[in-house]
Amino acid sequence: MPDQAPIIIIGTGLAGYNLGKEFRKIDRETPLVYITADDGRSYSKPMLSTGFTKEKSADDLAMADADTMAQQLKASVRTMTQVTAIDAVKQEIAIGNENIAYSKLVLAVGAKCIEASLQGNAVEDVYSINDLMEYARFRQAIEEKKKIFIIGAGLIGCEYANDLSNGGYDVESVEPLSTVLATLLPEAASHAVQSALETEKNVKFHFNTVAKAVNKRDDGYEITLADGQKKQADAVLSAIGVRANTALAETAGLTLNRGIVANRQLQTSDPNIYALGDCAEVDGQLLYYVMPLMTCARTLAKTLSGTPTPVAYGPMPVAVKVPVCPVQVSPAPRDVEGNWEIEQDGHSVKALFRDKSGQLRGFALTGERVSEKMALQKELPPILA
Repeated sequence: MPDQAPIIIIGTGLAGYNLGKEFRKIDRETPLVYITADDGRSYSKPMLSTGFTKEKSADDLAMADADTMAQQLKASVRTMTQVTAIDAVKQEIAIGNENIAYSKLVLAVGAKCIEASLQGNAVEDVYSINDLMEYARFRQAIEEKKKIFIIGAGLIGCEYANDLSNGGYDVESVEPLSTVLATLLPEAASHAVQSALETEKNVKFHFNTVAKAVNKRDDGYEITLADGQKKQADAVLSAIGVRANTALAETAGLTLNRGIVANRQLQTSDPNIYALGDCAEVDGQLLYYVMPLMTCARTLAKTLSGTPTPVAYGPMPVAVKVPVCPVQVSPAPRDVEGNWEIEQDGHSVKALFRDKSGQLRGFALTGERVSEKMALQKELPPILA
C-alpha cells in the first residue's frame, strides 16, 4: 500500500460530509476521497420530510453540488459509484475491477429503508424516500396528483403525513400497531399526535392491520389491507422505518449486530476501518438521529487526525417534525424498569418516565409542552458518559 494512500469515506450524507468538515479544521493536507452511489449533493436528510410544507424541490433542498463540496473539503468526490467489496487485509476497496488503497476507511453508508412485504402487480411503483434523488423522483411522480397512501405511521410516516397534508394532498395511512408513533411515545402522547393529524389535517388512519397488496387500477392504485379493506390512491409511499446498511461491511468480515459494531472511537473490528452515522452501532447504541451523528463526526475527526478520542453521548432528545402537534421525545432505555407520569390538556402532553429510584430516564412532550424540553433534558443522565 502506498505511503500516501488516502482516507476514504464511503458516503456523502450528513455523516460523511460533516466528518470531512471537522477533519479539515484540523488537517488540511491528508488526502481525502469520497465515494458515493448518488450524485454527491450536500443536503440535510431531515429536511426531506418538510419539503412539501416549505414548497421545496430537490434542487431547493440541495446546499451544494459534489464539485463544490470537493473544493470546500479539498477532496476527491466520486459520484454514482458503487463500492462492491472491501479487502481489509490489503486495505483496498473494490469498484468493480478497480482497486483503491486506503490508509483509513470510514463507512458512512447510512441506513436503508425497510421494504414492505407486498404482493400485486404494482409493487415496483411503491416509493420510499431515503435520499435527495428519491425525493426528487417522488415529488415529480405526484405532481398534479391528489391522494397519497402511506404505509407506516411511525416517525417517518407521521412526518410525511403532516408534510404531504400541508402540501395539499389527501393522505391515508396504515399501521400494524394500535396508534401512531407507538414504539416511540407513551399512549397518551401518541393519541394526541394522532388526534391532531386526524382533526386538523384530515389524515385517515387504519390501525392493527397492514398493506397486503398494491395493484395498478386505471390511472391510480388499489391497496388491499390484510383486514380485507381496499383503498384507492394516486401514489403509494412506504415509510415503515430504516435498518442499518451493513452489506458492505459484511464483505470486509467486520463484526455486525444490529449495525456495524464499533467502539467508543468508532473503530470497527478492523483497526483501520471506522463506522459513522446511521450504520454504526457505537458501544451498543444504534441511534438514527442527527445529534449523535454530529457528535461522532467531531470526535472521529480528532481520532483520524492523530488524537484518539472516545465519543460521549449526553441526553439527546429527538424532535419529531409533526408541526400540527410538535413532539420532543427522549426515549427511556429499553432495559430500565419504571413508570410513566402523564399530564394532558388536549393535544399538549407531558409524560415523564422515572425508574424505580425516581430518577428521570425519559420524557415525551407534545403540543405546548415541548417548551419544557431544555429543563427536562438537564435532569437526564448521559446515554454514554
